[in-house]
Amino acid sequence: MAFDYKKEYKEFYLPQGKPSIIKIPKMNFIAVRGKGDPNEENGEYQRAMSLLYTIAFTIKMSYKGSHKIEGYFEYVVPPLEGLWWQDGIKGVDYQNKNTFNWISLIRLPEFVTEKEFNWAINEATTKKKVDFSDVEYLSYEEGLCVQCMHFGPYDDEPRTIIAMDNFARENDYEIDINESRHHHEIYLGDPRRCSPSNLKTVIRHPIRKK
Repeated sequence: MAFDYKKEYKEFYLPQGKPSIIKIPKMNFIAVRGKGDPNEENGEYQRAMSLLYTIAFTIKMSYKGSHKIEGYFEYVVPPLEGLWWQDGIKGVDYQNKNTFNWISLIRLPEFVTEKEFNWAINEATTKKKVDFSDVEYLSYEEGLCVQCMHFGPYDDEPRTIIAMDNFARENDYEIDINESRHHHEIYLGDPRRCSPSNLKTVIRHPIRKK
């Protein structure tokens, strides 16, 4: 059976619908950086999705080709994630999505070194005839965070964020969003395939002791 990160690391991907404190270790990701409204049709964000998933599946399906990655095991591609911020704003202004800065992410299995990542970029470039120069290998250690599962539309996230912020304060922490630590979302539902009311999104905010 293919290794499923969501099931094996439930503490990271399947939190309860109430806030909790968690320490997130360093992980490696496929990453694409961009700006603007993620809902813009044929926009920068949609292009990033295509780049990310092409590289993710190039690595996942590598075992079927001649290139063998040392330590490879069959796995389910981890869920899409996103780091979000807006210049001059501490938090998220959902009313002005066009001002978003973002880094879209898909977690890499531990056996994918930077060398193997570069092989995947070259392989996809050759096969797809597409420019993958915006795709990067990103190591990110998130550290101490408050997180919660949000149920429902993305625009309703503020109610979950308020609960998270209150929980952090009650436990002697403060939100530590800054230039290197961002609002983080992990998408467990596809808005193209289910109604907004059925979406599930892990929301994570960096924190520090008061």
